[in-house]
Amino acid sequence: MEEQLIDRAKKGDDDAFGQLIELHLKTVEKFAFQIGVSPVHMEDVTQEVFIKVYRFIHKHNRGKFTTWLYSITLNVIRDFYRKEKQMKRKTVELQKYATQQTFVNEHLDEDAQELHQMINRLEDKYKIPIVLHYFHGQNYQEIAHVLGVTEGAIKTRILRAKQKLKAEYEKVGEQL
Repeated sequence: MEEQLIDRAKKGDDDAFGQLIELHLKTVEKFAFQIGVSPVHMEDVTQEVFIKVYRFIHKHNRGKFTTWLYSITLNVIRDFYRKEKQMKRKTVELQKYATQQTFVNEHLDEDAQELHQMINRLEDKYKIPIVLHYFHGQNYQEIAHVLGVTEGAIKTRILRAKQKLKAEYEKVGEQL
């Protein structure tokens, strides 16, 4: 059955490829999780795995499909974390520039300063999309391109960032 799906997918049968995804999605997710991929990044990683499978399925020989799939998954995970490290390095440089108190103190009122500080306390994966979207007018697609992730990931990150900011704001409000 699996070999027939693979043969059909190689010939461009999208339905067969969809069935291969359904057949192996949990395998990829389980392997990625066990390797250390966080649930937050799981969708991005699995999507990238199956994009690569789609692009290179014609190169799969008659060996075991799951072995080939594990190899692709591992390479995608390595690439993903390499990109994450590069993004963090660039973010640290950006933070040094962005957190210059002279600018903040001269140009922002007290509420804006508090919001700025709350945003700075967010993890980079939430902070950068929020800043690009709300302060630089970038749309989800543009942010996804800048960060090298999917548009869906950007939507999720912005939503989670807003939830975190709201919770932080409510906590600060209770203290006042």
